[in-house]
Amino acid sequence: MFSFDQITAAFPGFRYEAIDINGTPGAIVDRDQILSVAQMLRDEFGFRHIVDGLGIDRFERKMRFEMTYNLRNLDTKERVFLKVRCDERDPHLPSLTKIWGGTGWHEREAYDMYGIVFDGHADLRRMYMPEEYEHHPLRKDFPLTGVPGSIPLPVDTTFTDRLN
Repeated sequence: MFSFDQITAAFPGFRYEAIDINGTPGAIVDRDQILSVAQMLRDEFGFRHIVDGLGIDRFERKMRFEMTYNLRNLDTKERVFLKVRCDERDPHLPSLTKIWGGTGWHEREAYDMYGIVFDGHADLRRMYMPEEYEHHPLRKDFPLTGVPGSIPLPVDTTFTDRLN
């Protein structure tokens, strides 16, 4: 069974904080080491499948934004979580698209919704919001009713149409 201690043995200087998510092991890794660790997880330990990736706003914490990658070894059926954090003043993380091509969609979504910039991503553009929109709707400080005047909302006539 895989453990991050195996990476520590093979990669001197590897720093991580061990986590456990409902019995699944994981690690919070420094952003300057994420590419090396991800490469090792894929090449040395067989984690070739990315199940998903998601951005998280840890609002009011020093390292506000987090990207979590859910990885799977299809041969051994093991799963592992890999997390990396960045500060709001410097919301840059290295893109993992060169290691797992499937992370491209997840990183684009985190860019659009949280404003996390993935350095080295080949196609980093918004997915849901217009390209010129300067806000990020899933940030915890985003107003629930939207930013007044920032974007016209579609008119919902479903209810009024039923009345006529």
